[in-house]
Amino acid sequence: MPRTQNGVWSELRIGATPKVMVSISPQVTTLAMLTDAVAGRRRGLPERWRRTVAEAVGPEGWEAMRPLGAPGHSVGPDSIVPLTPLGDVPVEFQVAWLRDASPDVLVGDLEQAFGGEPVPRHWRSAADDPQRWLHGYAAAVDNVWSVTEPLWRRARSALDREVERIGAAVVRGALDGLLSSLSDRIVYTGNALRIGDLEPSTFELGDRQLILVPTLAGRDSIIVNLDNPALVWIAYPLPGAESLWRDTTGAGNTEQLVAVLGDVRAGLLAGLDHATTMSRLAGQVGTVPSAITYHCERLVAAGLISRERRGREVWVSRTRRGDDLLELFEI
Repeated sequence: MPRTQNGVWSELRIGATPKVMVSISPQVTTLAMLTDAVAGRRRGLPERWRRTVAEAVGPEGWEAMRPLGAPGHSVGPDSIVPLTPLGDVPVEFQVAWLRDASPDVLVGDLEQAFGGEPVPRHWRSAADDPQRWLHGYAAAVDNVWSVTEPLWRRARSALDREVERIGAAVVRGALDGLLSSLSDRIVYTGNALRIGDLEPSTFELGDRQLILVPTLAGRDSIIVNLDNPALVWIAYPLPGAESLWRDTTGAGNTEQLVAVLGDVRAGLLAGLDHATTMSRLAGQVGTVPSAITYHCERLVAAGLISRERRGREVWVSRTRRGDDLLELFEI
């Protein structure tokens, strides 16, 4: 890939009509949080979440993250996001890949990342003991996900809205406005994306597919991967994520939701993080399906849940309107 020095901005030259898609990848969010809270490359993560992430990561994770915080450097191996965010890849898959990967994979990724030149000093310990680094980084990702998964679930409505926003921009031919709105650190002009970078260069991307990955990260967090010959992915802060940084337990607002819906219906709505059957839902609230049918009918009438018969079971799921109501009460 042609590269030339280019001031404090990296320039990504793309085709006139790039193919754009969006990927919802929680693994990229865990990387962004780790880089901010553990590696020390601060990008606007709220202090409360910075402490939460830092306290969740064990010693081996802190050691593995050290190379990603080296001053003046931004290049890293593909192994930091081993499964390309083409789809909604669960974090558990990424962690399993890291733990099972051959050490030779990391060594090869380091060689590719640094163009076959000697591995820089800050990555040398990983190159000398790749299996230790892979296991330490897997532990760090797993640790962070254990404390941020509730936040990710709470962001479902906002992520859905972002998917719709990107889709509308693509359909309407409004890519200029879309790409310029991703971050203050990204400027789109004349078929080129200029991105603030510690190691600036120019990249000719041609007609490669452009994958946009919204993350729950600090307002200045940008992650770019250019190594795939068929695509490039860019992670950026989810618009409106500021409202998600508050207390995720919703304990202070549960009583307000109960006052609006009633105790049983509030519990039913809040418990529908994933689609489930009527029988399982009844088990969650400690009753039988016939006892909650009336309450579910009221929630359906209000547009807060939907029901679908699949074979002998009736499945229940929360609607967008239901998600928005919980978000309003910060639950």
